[in-house]
Amino acid sequence: MVRLFILLGLTFLFMHLHASGNISKYINMEYSYVSQIAIYILAIFTLMGSYLYLKEGDQEECEECHRGHDHSHENKVWKKTLTYSLFLIPIFTGLFLPVATMDSNIVEKKGFHFPVYDDTDEYSQHQFLQPDTSLYYGKDDYLTLMDQSLKSLVEHNSLHLTDENYLTDLEAIYYSPGKFTGKQITLTGFSYNSEDVAKNQVFLFRFGIIHCVADSGAFGMLIEFPEGMNPKNDEWYSVTGELETIYYQPFKKTIPILKVSSYNKTVEPKDPYVYRQY
Repeated sequence: MVRLFILLGLTFLFMHLHASGNISKYINMEYSYVSQIAIYILAIFTLMGSYLYLKEGDQEECEECHRGHDHSHENKVWKKTLTYSLFLIPIFTGLFLPVATMDSNIVEKKGFHFPVYDDTDEYSQHQFLQPDTSLYYGKDDYLTLMDQSLKSLVEHNSLHLTDENYLTDLEAIYYSPGKFTGKQITLTGFSYNSEDVAKNQVFLFRFGIIHCVADSGAFGMLIEFPEGMNPKNDEWYSVTGELETIYYQPFKKTIPILKVSSYNKTVEPKDPYVYRQY
């Protein structure tokens, strides 16, 4: 019976995530078909489980009566309880706890550092600031991908980072920032203050999902507003400015910086996340 409820719960959980739109908080929607297939598979297993339960229920009840309270049976019950709990916890949390949208508090809790700039951490997948998909390609394939992106972007004098191209174009900018120096860039994101920059400088982020929430990160760039501006954390801005580069001492790297010429304070988008397009 418990196994049947677990199957039913998992089926309903995936259906609920799709119906509410919250599935986009966990995976890149390009892979949504995988979870949709899972719904049908789980539904089939649930129907099969229901049939077997109704068919074998009486037989199992008789066996339970004859088994009594032997010690080995009690151990099996304890192990089953633990195993079932591992499945029940995500079902209950997914259905009854609200889905939290990641914001600057996540950046603060993880610590303001960017492992992508840490040369000693070759296998880190906790990305911040700079999208990096090189982990998912061979070296030659990745270079080809970046060369293709650069070829299509450097011809333009201005770039607009939209929800669709945010991660792909931002990765190209970080891959070769010198090719974009002097170009006009427009992007939208939430502000995050760091103690290592001037008061009118903030990092403008969007939380992005490359494949799923496990490889998500806060992606964006350093923004320099006009003097006198002092944005607070989690304020959403749409900004336009000229791209330059700066040597940022905490990272010991040269990174892009956008010198803002115009900006608008805006509201958080309906879907605050961006997703890697392939």
